[in-house]
Amino acid sequence: MRPLLLIQTGEAPEAIHARFGGFADWFRHAMRLEPTQLRVVRVDAGEPLPRPREVAGAVITGSAAMVTERADWSERTAGWIRDAVDTQTPLFGVCYGHQLMAHALGGTVGWLPHGREIGTQTITRQESSGRGREIGTHTVTRGGNADGGWMDGLPVSFAAHTTHRQSVLVPPPDAEVLARSELDPYQMLRHAPHAFSSQFHPEFTAAAMRAYIVARTDALREEGLDPVALEADVRETEAARALLERFAHKALASDEVRAIESQPLS
Repeated sequence: MRPLLLIQTGEAPEAIHARFGGFADWFRHAMRLEPTQLRVVRVDAGEPLPRPREVAGAVITGSAAMVTERADWSERTAGWIRDAVDTQTPLFGVCYGHQLMAHALGGTVGWLPHGREIGTQTITRQESSGRGREIGTHTVTRGGNADGGWMDGLPVSFAAHTTHRQSVLVPPPDAEVLARSELDPYQMLRHAPHAFSSQFHPEFTAAAMRAYIVARTDALREEGLDPVALEADVRETEAARALLERFAHKALASDEVRAIESQPLS
């Protein structure tokens, strides 16, 4: 069976890494995968990506880099994303990965109009009536099964960790909006039947979120935010975290079925 690919686009700050490990550890634990089930590629360090058909699916991590910088490694990864969507490879982008998927597929990424979003936020699903409505030219999912069942059981509102200054400003033309927060109307997008992304961090633990707030205390105060209040409001985010596990195991299970179906009859 093919492994799940982790496209790592950055790493945790040194002090946080020393306490909690690196991004690859966080994602593997959140997805509840064995080491042999996950292949990690550091695209930000120039490591080459496998062909999309060589993996069961891919998760794209966050990064301190900015998509708008158009780094060579980032643009190469954007091309890979387009190929993966064309081959119906399951994809899940997180934070930078969310923005990079939107950029790769025709959306616009830029600075958040209202400034940094950080801490534990309330994320609201965009569904209720089973019909679609429009925000600008972008469909907002209202019920139905447009997410392929990936969000089954997820509450209408749930907590999730965020830390970002840039975001998706205009989703790709074919993207469907799955969820929003107070500051970001595009917290979750569905780009294709097997391609999803979230601006929030389902891989973060509450301890990691607090560590990010503490590490950025001076910057937060300069921006008029209250780091003490932000830290006090941090809580666990089980529902958001479960999305990663569900995506990973759904991708691996589908790959196993395809492998069985492709075997010749004896």
